[in-house]
Amino acid sequence: MTPDNIKKLLNEGEGLIVEYKKCVSELSSSVYETVCSFSNRYGGHMLLGVNDNGEIIGVDSLVARDMKKNFVSMLSNPQKISPPLLLEPEEIEIDGRLVLYVYVPASSQVQLCSNKIFDRVGDADVDITKSTNLVADLYGRKSAAYTEREIFPYVTENELRLDLVERAQRMAFSENRDHPWKDMSVMELMKSAGLYDEDWRTGKKGINLAGILLFCKDDVIRSCAPGYETDALVRRKNIDRYDDRLLVGTNLIEAYDKLMEFIAKHTLDRFFLVDNQRVSVRSWIARELVSNILVHREYSKSFPAKIVIESDYIYAENWSRSNKHGRIDPSNFTPDPKNPIIARFFLNIGRADKLGSGVRNLYKYARIYSGSEPELLEGDVFKTILPLKGIGALGSTGDSPDIGFLSGIDDAEDTSLPNGNDNGNDNGNDNGNDGNDIGNELKKSNAVILDSIRNKPHITLDELVIVTGKSKRTISREMKEMQTAGTLRRIGAARGGRWEVVE
Repeated sequence: MTPDNIKKLLNEGEGLIVEYKKCVSELSSSVYETVCSFSNRYGGHMLLGVNDNGEIIGVDSLVARDMKKNFVSMLSNPQKISPPLLLEPEEIEIDGRLVLYVYVPASSQVQLCSNKIFDRVGDADVDITKSTNLVADLYGRKSAAYTEREIFPYVTENELRLDLVERAQRMAFSENRDHPWKDMSVMELMKSAGLYDEDWRTGKKGINLAGILLFCKDDVIRSCAPGYETDALVRRKNIDRYDDRLLVGTNLIEAYDKLMEFIAKHTLDRFFLVDNQRVSVRSWIARELVSNILVHREYSKSFPAKIVIESDYIYAENWSRSNKHGRIDPSNFTPDPKNPIIARFFLNIGRADKLGSGVRNLYKYARIYSGSEPELLEGDVFKTILPLKGIGALGSTGDSPDIGFLSGIDDAEDTSLPNGNDNGNDNGNDNGNDGNDIGNELKKSNAVILDSIRNKPHITLDELVIVTGKSKRTISREMKEMQTAGTLRRIGAARGGRWEVVE
């Protein structure tokens, strides 16, 4: 969310999907009622630090962190919000004042706030708990919209794999030591996670499709979701056929493991310095691809979901239930959860991030790796395309089974880095975007370069371009300045030598 987008919401005024809250130094109880009503209707945008007429009064920056922490904590408390929601406010500074922005997605379930049901009517949060007709309409609206909520009353606890339930509890506990699932019984966890449901129109109760896909035995999954299968392929030598293939039709927890292992089997890993930390870019991109294809697909259709690895790109596709068509712009899009129960479950066990972050992560890590942007195309079939050309061995024809995805840069390349024997050809007229950066920005840039060299003394110029986002000329100039200052020196020749940080 950007300040310009916040200003647009302020110009629109409060309404069905926009709500302002003063909340200068603390959160009011009405905040949670709005979260509940937005979840039960179409979702919405909530701005904290704004009064009723749209004037920014600002959240006290000294307590903003505690307010955010309390908000997240209360939404995780089933006594306050049930089923629990995982949302996080975003800090936006506008004209020197702090606004906390919260996007609340529509939920596939009926949400309760302090054991009351709120629905959004105009710009008001209305308590409909005692209106049987309105509550029944709400349940009908929810169950009709999300396939994952389909109830299978004859599937019992006997069809569940208890080892998976115990594993999920351990994973949730590792993410949050105070997670409420850790001490729950099997059915308590199923109900808390929204995997055991009730249809108020028909009176049906039981485990829903989300619960079956996550925890049931394979034969039960095949019976209840006959079209569910993920096809993973490697195509390099002959794109009309395949070099390796994996068909996955098991529960979503182990399906995630198998698909991640398949990608790891057929790709090489490379680590890059991101935010001053070494990270596996391959792992991040694979994680987003796999979690997206499992979490956000439409399971009522028999369209085969695919992950395909080729020499020049990797792509994934699955059937979707889309409200819009075309390419997704990460700077201006509204997340639309296709299976909120499954998405929330993956978030609880650490296999997905908060809603909307997956798109931003894919763009971030694709740029870091290849300098190219991915394509995310929304429609009846959701497609993700990650171009992989343009980096080192990615130009391979595919003769090696391990080249074609995140293969990194060959250390034997010509580094073209300054070696102290410069002939004076660089006149300092840097044409890169950062040619005139000084002060703090220069210090930050130098720190990234030095940390990269500490981690990899033989690092190439092209690798530093990816890590820093700067031009080759800018990096060369900054490194010569560090050599002159005595903080960096070259050991050996331009080819085959290495860099050393002088501590």
